[in-house]
Amino acid sequence: MNNKFNKLTLAAAITAAFASQAHAGGYQINEQSVSGQGYGHAGRSSNVHDATIVYGNPAGMSFLDRAQVTVGGTYLNVKTDIDNASASRSLQTPAGALPLGSVAGSNDGDMVPGTLVPFAFYAQPVNDQLAFGFGVYAPFGSKTEYEDDFQGRNQGNYTEVKVMTAQPTVSYRFNEQWGVGVGVTYNRVEGELRRQVPVAVGQAPNGAPIITEVDSRVEGDDEAWGYNLGVIYQPVPETTLGLTYRSKVDFNLEGNFSASSPVLDQLGIGTVTDTAALDLTTPETVNFSLTQQMSDNLKLMFGASWARWSEFDQILVTGTERGEITNEQQNYSNAWAFSTGGEYQLTPQLALRAGVALDFTPTQDETRSVRIPSDDRRIFSIGAGWSPTPDLTVDVAYSYLTERGTQVDQSKTDSFTVAGQRTPPITSNYSADYKNEAHGIGAQLTYRF
Repeated sequence: MNNKFNKLTLAAAITAAFASQAHAGGYQINEQSVSGQGYGHAGRSSNVHDATIVYGNPAGMSFLDRAQVTVGGTYLNVKTDIDNASASRSLQTPAGALPLGSVAGSNDGDMVPGTLVPFAFYAQPVNDQLAFGFGVYAPFGSKTEYEDDFQGRNQGNYTEVKVMTAQPTVSYRFNEQWGVGVGVTYNRVEGELRRQVPVAVGQAPNGAPIITEVDSRVEGDDEAWGYNLGVIYQPVPETTLGLTYRSKVDFNLEGNFSASSPVLDQLGIGTVTDTAALDLTTPETVNFSLTQQMSDNLKLMFGASWARWSEFDQILVTGTERGEITNEQQNYSNAWAFSTGGEYQLTPQLALRAGVALDFTPTQDETRSVRIPSDDRRIFSIGAGWSPTPDLTVDVAYSYLTERGTQVDQSKTDSFTVAGQRTPPITSNYSADYKNEAHGIGAQLTYRF
């Protein structure tokens, strides 16, 4: 008697998991370099500054003059304002929709915990042409944890997705102008999602339906391989052009599903469990940047990034016993990001940096969810690098991110079967205006051997 419940609730939970990953374009993590953060990552593929170039452009390692290690991290503090929120439910009957009234709850908006995003890189020139390197970093990640009484809990109240990457890298410099590089990436993804599913379990003496909520959870993980390619070209010593390609990564997530409620225990159903699987492909990306040495002290940079999100046109979830569970159209669009920044060498020991970036979301208004309610972003950054000795550099940076105000307007329909009887489907709706902003504070240490 659990089949219908398994099918619909599992579909809702896994669909949310896939959507969260797919929205990683809107929440793609840029924090792989604090020195780069200071100028808005404008010279990510072209500015060869320290070992973080292992991520920015694998070709850049061959332009370093000696071995070095860079470790650091950025602490992200996100703030969200939720306004004009409303939630309601309706019971779907043969005679039509029967309104069940508003859903009570809060909209605190404090649903993204403070997070530290760490990284570590090592680069080792072998000779004037060949170099090896290795990096560990987080390319994607998101977490939203709403309060227990969140008004939109029927759409989603907890989302956590983490991707960690390890990248061995090699680069080769042909001459003073050209260098190439390649990195192989080992990627591991973990995710957990929760949603409170409304269920009609009976009737009150006055004939009104009795509604309860079931705690629906799904967890999954997988590992997969990808690669990076990079090219650097210096037509003159003062000008550096960089181009980096990051491949798509194909994940085949396998996980566990559970749904529990005291009411399910009372009905003799108990905790519902199942397995689930879905294919997930993160998009290929291209980054181009230009670094121009304007004078002995001033350096300017420009960057542009593109992600092929248009390949994400549907969500397809399959079960071990029932084949296709859901197939929903998404129709994402390709996403661009642009940045510009500069660095001024104030003294031989101190460099000052600043930059600005525009990051456009791939999501569509009609599919935006409470799990990742993101939109186009503007990012303003400042930073500094202090080198007390030629072997040691300490970099710090601060970024302020503000997003365009956006709206979430979601609707879900849930039902299941008990003792051969299908409960009436319940449609839950949630609508709210979101305004997101974030502060990022980063620090890193580079030591040269």
